[in-house]
Amino acid sequence: MERLHPMHLPQEKNAFAPTPPMGWNSYDFFDTTVTEADVLANAAVLKEKLLPYGWNYVVVDIQWYANRPNARRKEYQYLPFGNLSMDEYGRLLPDPERFPSSAGRKGFRPLADQLHAMGLKFGIHIMRGIPRIAAHNRTPVLGTGVTADEIADSCSICLWNPDMYGVRDCPAGQAYYNSLLSLYAAWGVDYIKVDDICNTDNQIPGSTRAYQGRHEIEMLHRAILNCGRPIVLSLSPGPALIDKAWHYRQYANLWRITDDMWDNWRDLKNMFARCELWQGQGAIGCYPDCDMLPLGRIGKGFGAERDTHLTRAEQRTMLSLWCLFGSPLMLGADLTQLDAWTLSLLQNRDVLDLLDPRRTRRQVLRDDNIAVWTSLSPDGDTLCCGIFSLGDEPYPARIPLEILGIPSTPAGKDLWAGEPFRTPNDAIALELEPHGCVLLAFPMNQ
Repeated sequence: MERLHPMHLPQEKNAFAPTPPMGWNSYDFFDTTVTEADVLANAAVLKEKLLPYGWNYVVVDIQWYANRPNARRKEYQYLPFGNLSMDEYGRLLPDPERFPSSAGRKGFRPLADQLHAMGLKFGIHIMRGIPRIAAHNRTPVLGTGVTADEIADSCSICLWNPDMYGVRDCPAGQAYYNSLLSLYAAWGVDYIKVDDICNTDNQIPGSTRAYQGRHEIEMLHRAILNCGRPIVLSLSPGPALIDKAWHYRQYANLWRITDDMWDNWRDLKNMFARCELWQGQGAIGCYPDCDMLPLGRIGKGFGAERDTHLTRAEQRTMLSLWCLFGSPLMLGADLTQLDAWTLSLLQNRDVLDLLDPRRTRRQVLRDDNIAVWTSLSPDGDTLCCGIFSLGDEPYPARIPLEILGIPSTPAGKDLWAGEPFRTPNDAIALELEPHGCVLLAFPMNQ
């Protein structure tokens, strides 16, 4: 896929993600247990086997600042009010026990430098707001005469993580976020995944508090523009609010359209409805996000290490839909245990090229049995068609060419098989395996 240069992008918003970000995130395998050694081991595989295909982000997920956060994992995913590493201005620091290169107040700079030297980009997960312990201890906000308790909103709390209070919409609150992003810029951070902000009440649909972090999205956006470093802004968790699509596009680069995505058919099938809802809502530089790809070996930090429960057909369906839709791609597997078959999915250039945000993409059909998406190349020369089986039994699909908008009897290519494909008459006729798909590309000017 040709990478777009930021100079070619609209300047009314940041141009830090000219194409959907692709990379690795520590959450699906390590949960809160990831260490510096784990990150570097996975980064080495990413560099060797996936960087040439566009996978270039390495993201350290939740609670990198917590001391032994998994100590009582059977009782708590996030240990209530555990020990956190923090500086004198209420800014969280890497736990030096798990990230030894951060000792001596170096933060993530040494780790980021190693990743940058490998040609990779570095990202971190953060929670919306300011640490509760900073508010309780009345730590000063850098560059102000205000303390953390004065900007913390004790009524704005995360329902599932005990670490933070929301930040009030005030000049000192903006100063706090400015100080935070300045620190991240000094560390060499390229990407932040901000949690408890895209939907702050995703467990209670329609709740009046579901978008209470709206002003903090805007504050983070301003802080990024102020920090002097291009930092991609990713918003979690979902499901994102469709009526706020304009707001996400204006202030963020990507936003989650689902809650955590795991390795089961129910969640994957549900993604077709979410993609239908969100089609057409992205643009160059900002993307609805289908969440991470739970492929390969996952679940160690959760006490359930396993190979993904998705069948091979379901895995092809997942990657095909994410690429046709134009979602960011983040792998959650332990890459050091990546098998050859999964690697072949992730190295398919024909499929990954569908992420180009200049493509015209749309769903043309969905019912109980089947979904069909098309994606037209920027020059209009090639149309890709994804045909998906949504049922639990083999399905004889027949897709008229006229609804796809392609010439009659075209000679095409099966992108997963890497083989020629030809339609005999005026329709694509084939039998789909349960939960499976075919991904076909046709020339438009024969």
